[in-house]
Amino acid sequence: MNLEAIRAIYKFEMNRTFRTPLQSIIAPVISTSLYFVVFGAAIGSRITEIEGVSYGAFIVPGLIMMMILTQSVSNGSFGIYFPKFTGTIYELLSAPVSYFEVVLGYVGAAATKSMILGILVLLTAGFFVPLRIEHPVFMALFLVLTALTFSLVGFIIGILAKGMEQLQTVPLLVIMPLTFLGGTFYSINVLPEIWQTISLANPVLYLVSGFRWSFYGISDVDVSVSLVMIGIFLAACIGVVGWIFRTGYRLKS
Repeated sequence: MNLEAIRAIYKFEMNRTFRTPLQSIIAPVISTSLYFVVFGAAIGSRITEIEGVSYGAFIVPGLIMMMILTQSVSNGSFGIYFPKFTGTIYELLSAPVSYFEVVLGYVGAAATKSMILGILVLLTAGFFVPLRIEHPVFMALFLVLTALTFSLVGFIIGILAKGMEQLQTVPLLVIMPLTFLGGTFYSINVLPEIWQTISLANPVLYLVSGFRWSFYGISDVDVSVSLVMIGIFLAACIGVVGWIFRTGYRLKS
């Protein structure tokens, strides 16, 4: 394995982030914290507790997961799209670097960035509400697996996108609605039975529910199901990326 190539890609992508800290780090953390302040203050005054957890603390895992999902997709897609747009992707494809090393460098950097932001939101939330993490190992596992999976989703979007508009389509029209409807701000147990059943078709629900379980030991679905689902998502993304590089689809044309 060409570790030097992976390090070069990874370092380049991370440096691109730290060159614009206001846009890449501070702005996402502030915007997510505003969700916490507004929803926690406005709705938290009406909803005291959910399953024994204060509403302000209840929404923290959902907000962190929302940050991880959106930022992983965004970082993963922009990282690979710009080499395509500028034409430097051909230099990368002709270099003595395997496809696995290319993906590892770009996706690793995108996942790292989103995890840093998620941790910053967690630390920020600690100033507003008392938090507890009952299963820290599972919390870290969900954090890493979700960041990697959706960075791969973003990587796929960046390869398939024909323009800047398409880079925003999936995050805005798919990821964000699924996140809002996936139990970020509520438990599906408060919904009518038919809507609880419909909510189970939302893949984001399993991520949010499993991540919340790692904090408070409560979840809308069994944590083992959440782990199986994230494993299926990750395997599917790896399969799609492998097919793209084998066929050269949207890379060599």
